[in-house]
Amino acid sequence: MLQLFDTHSHFDVDAFDADRDVVLVRAKAAGVHWQLVPAIERQGWQGLADVCSTDAGLLPAFGLHPVYLNTHCQADLDALPTWIANHTSLAIGEIGLDYFMPELDVDMQHHYFESQLHIARELRLPAIIHARRAVDAVIHALRRIKTVGGIVHSFSGSAQQAQQLNALGYKVGIGGPVTYARAQRMHRVLKELPRDGFVLETDAPDQPDSEWQGQRNEPARITQVLTHVARIRDEAPEDIARYTTETARTLFGV
Repeated sequence: MLQLFDTHSHFDVDAFDADRDVVLVRAKAAGVHWQLVPAIERQGWQGLADVCSTDAGLLPAFGLHPVYLNTHCQADLDALPTWIANHTSLAIGEIGLDYFMPELDVDMQHHYFESQLHIARELRLPAIIHARRAVDAVIHALRRIKTVGGIVHSFSGSAQQAQQLNALGYKVGIGGPVTYARAQRMHRVLKELPRDGFVLETDAPDQPDSEWQGQRNEPARITQVLTHVARIRDEAPEDIARYTTETARTLFGV
């Protein structure tokens, strides 16, 4: 049976409150043994920890998401190292930059992002990075603030940017968007990525695959991502499952 690692699942959010147990059963039946569950904002940290405590395959990460910038405050940032000292955290995340939303103050985004990169470096934890229309800015920050590596999730950049991230110890996350026929650039990039240069993800409940448009995404749908990645790379799904899972397990020490 396939052993899959969903490296980006917001399994703690309220979209799963009504049927979380059933969704988890479907995920396991699909071969998803592990889910990395990154935080969004401080008020959700305890709930995320509680959800992840229910199953050994649910792996927590804590951080402050750039899209929710206006809900964060300096006290949240200051609290992060202490929280992690007292709670299991396999990574710092979800952190990053979002240049798509003009209402998000760029300077403040950089403050939160770079401060959390410093925390990741100090704690020697991987970082889970959101980089929407901001891949070059993220690369620039990662060159200045050396960390142990991590994942740039929902990657939509160029082959050159992927190579630069790989050289910095970062894998690129490949999820639902790759399943769309219009994603031709992503398909070209995927063909060039080394086997240890990418991992699979769903971003559940968001970013559903092309056959699940308009519906709540869930970790079991990672099999659709796997199928498309196998076809694009002309490799056996079993091989891709094996090496992407190995890459993720090594990154997070699982």
